[in-house]
Amino acid sequence: MASSSSPPTLFFFFLIFISVVSAVKLPLSPFSHSDQSPKDPYLSLRRLAESSIARAHKLKHGTSIKPDEEALSSTATASATVVKSPLSPKSYGGYSVSLSFGTPSQTIPFVFDTGSSLVWFPCTSRYLCSDCNFSGLDPTQIPRFIPKNSSSSRIIGCQNPKCQFLFGANVQCRGCDPNTRNCTVSCPPYILQYGLGSTAGILLSEKLDFPDLTVPDFVVGCSIISTRQPAGIAGFGRGSESLPSQMKLKKFSHCLVSRRFDDTNVTTDLDLDTGSGHKSGSKTPGLTYTPFRKNPNVSNTAFLQYYYLNLRRIYVGSKHVKIPYKFLAPGTNGNGGSIVDSGSTFTFMERPVFELVAEEFATQISNYTREKDLEKVSGLAPCFNISGKGDVTVPELIFEFKGGAKMELPSSNYFSFVGNADTVCLTVVSGNTVNPGGGTGPAIILGNFQQQNYLIEYDLENDRFGFAKKKCSP
Repeated sequence: MASSSSPPTLFFFFLIFISVVSAVKLPLSPFSHSDQSPKDPYLSLRRLAESSIARAHKLKHGTSIKPDEEALSSTATASATVVKSPLSPKSYGGYSVSLSFGTPSQTIPFVFDTGSSLVWFPCTSRYLCSDCNFSGLDPTQIPRFIPKNSSSSRIIGCQNPKCQFLFGANVQCRGCDPNTRNCTVSCPPYILQYGLGSTAGILLSEKLDFPDLTVPDFVVGCSIISTRQPAGIAGFGRGSESLPSQMKLKKFSHCLVSRRFDDTNVTTDLDLDTGSGHKSGSKTPGLTYTPFRKNPNVSNTAFLQYYYLNLRRIYVGSKHVKIPYKFLAPGTNGNGGSIVDSGSTFTFMERPVFELVAEEFATQISNYTREKDLEKVSGLAPCFNISGKGDVTVPELIFEFKGGAKMELPSSNYFSFVGNADTVCLTVVSGNTVNPGGGTGPAIILGNFQQQNYLIEYDLENDRFGFAKKKCSP
């Protein structure tokens, strides 16, 4: 591992630095997790709701440095058109994907995240993670990548064009003579925020390995200290440092299994299409497509990393919920619009949008009693008592996109039993602040809970989003 600073020195540096119409029956299962406390049985659920809101806040306000697209130079050597990696649901609210780095390979679990771009892993035997007591996870046993055990690990230098992925063309290389290209100073350390969590580390050049494909000189973050991170993160956003960008993927797709399989051995494949022998413009049979929306051209370059959708209408049952246009399309300031994010658990809606949707649900199922006390402790709303009602039906929730593509969600993707079989809650969240003029950043964030049992395709070559209902579990 080549470097101008030893790993221990870096470690100590970070210690200092840190209606019945259009209704469906309710085939739901209880929302419960192993970390629920007898004193607070809603703790886990409330944490998921809080983390979804916190992540939405970060996505809506997050800042980033525009990466240099010309710096990308990794070349993958492959004998396969599509490579696969297992994807599994976790009780911390996300989906885990396993990737192998180094020589010899070290396989590490990552949180699959389309809302960010850097790929980073917990790094070195000295890695520290604070407030990382997630369900089923011992923070001292979080898998780490050990650079000294890999002959292909290199710390990226400050004058390496790939340093610009995070820090831009004007990166400050302290101690370097701007007139020479022989500076040995390392690329500056990074600090990244993820809703309630964060991570800090340095950039490495490493080998990313799949059974039939190798990607040399892959830029990956070596994080030495983190807060509230159950694992490393595999960034699949639009940034130059993301996995799709570095691998030059034509498309990638996934089918997220039901969250009732959290922390089990049930997995599905994350398919990465390199495009070898790929027919340009071809569609996957059975999928409905809608074009991605152009990202807003604003000073907050974090918005350039997101996958914006052309959401046109929201239906509750047969009722078209009239959402003001300013929330459906991003304005010149970047506020408004919809994005899809695998790293968010529950779908987020700006308060004015959420209230319109929630009120319509409450109106159409007013024969059920509201459970407002449950809403306070669970972090979800509206909640209803359905005891003694026999067959329970709830209105459909439908997202309609440009071109007429409709995502007609199954009821289990937006309502869940909470606490017992007598109460159900809407699994969509919102912040507590009401801003009549519209909030900052994306107004609607489509989370992974709403993507369960859908085949989802990010067609990067043709700039479109494909989806179809599918039973994802074996």
